[in-house]
Amino acid sequence: MIRVVVADDQAGVRAGFAALIAAEDEMEVAGEAADGREALDLARRVLPQVVLMDIRMPRLDGLEATRLICGDPHLRDTRVLVLTTFDLDEYVYAALRAGASGFLLKDAGPRELLHAIRVVAAGDALLAPVVTKRLIAEFVARPDPETPPPQLAELTAREREVMGLVAGGLSNADIAERLVISPLTAKTHVARVLTKLGCHDRAQLVALAYETGLVTPGARDESAGARGR
Repeated sequence: MIRVVVADDQAGVRAGFAALIAAEDEMEVAGEAADGREALDLARRVLPQVVLMDIRMPRLDGLEATRLICGDPHLRDTRVLVLTTFDLDEYVYAALRAGASGFLLKDAGPRELLHAIRVVAAGDALLAPVVTKRLIAEFVARPDPETPPPQLAELTAREREVMGLVAGGLSNADIAERLVISPLTAKTHVARVLTKLGCHDRAQLVALAYETGLVTPGARDESAGARGR
């Protein structure tokens, strides 16, 4: 059972999402929150698998609530799925760095929303295509990459390669095929990279790869293109 907390300051939006989630056999609404503070307190109390998080909310906004939830050791199994709109794209990068595992446009259809919840609950990252394009555009606009964390030097050559492929949008199965290794070995490599770099999940790993210049937007596009051929 996937337990979901719905956080949005609009009662009608909360009710709509909650009804959609409650109608699924393998999902249940663990609670609703009207602001970030309520979302944080509720998450600590009910320990959901997923928090569906709006960004603009009173008292405590979704960005800070996401940071606090993802940084709480008692909530290590809780993932945050951020809802965004075109006029809020400037917040996407900040939410990613705060620890969000996925992003979905607020006007996404019911099927997309439920799929996103399942993906994030399974521990994978989800970036809506439109959001990904905006995110890449922001990296392109940055004049210089950030100073690489010292942990990056601890990665083996294979682990750096795997990190680049994750940032290129490849799944564990895709990575296994590309490197001619077993899916289990690919999964092990990804897990080791996440641990060494202290990343919450694959979404943070993607952000770090771009920040440090390990991957460029062009390289990501080439990876995606190669995967599609």
